Amino acid sequence: MALLEAHNIVWQAGGKTIVDDVSFAIEQGQFVGLLGPNGAGKSSLMRCLYRVNQPLSGEVHFNGQSVWQLSPKQNAKNMAVILQEHTEHLGLTVRDVVAQGLTPHKSLFQFDDQHDHAFIENVMDEMDVTELSAKAFQTLSGGEKQRVMLARALVQQTELLIMDEPTNHLDVHYQADMMGKVKNLNKTVFASFHDLNLAAAFCDVLLVIDNGKLVASGTPHQVLTESLIASVFRTRAKVDSHPINHHPRVTYYYHE
Repeated sequence: MALLEAHNIVWQAGGKTIVDDVSFAIEQGQFVGLLGPNGAGKSSLMRCLYRVNQPLSGEVHFNGQSVWQLSPKQNAKNMAVILQEHTEHLGLTVRDVVAQGLTPHKSLFQFDDQHDHAFIENVMDEMDVTELSAKAFQTLSGGEKQRVMLARALVQQTELLIMDEPTNHLDVHYQADMMGKVKNLNKTVFASFHDLNLAAAFCDVLLVIDNGKLVASGTPHQVLTESLIASVFRTRAKVDSHPINHHPRVTYYYHE
């Protein structure tokens, strides 16, 4: 049984079909990337997985159970989500934000104990955010915020990590730093990307959607072909092998 399964997901907004009969499965331990041009339906599909968009039809299963039949608290124990933007943490310190990861594991009036405090400190140290602990979250740079959100996700102790274009506004250093940390977690990860080369470098499996439909799936070598890039992303590219890591390398070009 796959860890996460999407079965014939259809989702509409304003009478328009945004996600159109999408099915796939993610096995435990896989790092799966979701690709597609702007407006393809990537974020809408991901919201169907983590219980924000309820599909018009189809089902999402986690370990064989429908995510819509599980409580929000149970789903929060199963999957953690990291988004591009973070607007809900006004007034909180970095440590406050990281500690929110414990919420699904606590009853309403249960306070953090000594073990919890030690666990939070260890995770913050692992994610290199300890020195930011007392700072207001909203004052951080984009890369620092994403490291903090990753620390919160680790404190949440879920089997699945979902990331919706988490590197979209980050510079090259923070992109590589973020993805390297995620890869080394040995967790099951489902992440969407704009950058095809970043996806090729870190993902085991790639899914490609275009106009709401799943149009390709497989390993980076199977998916990232020149013909697919031309048809889906409407651009010309040369695909060869990275000289060091041997994953596909995409070079874009145009003719004057």
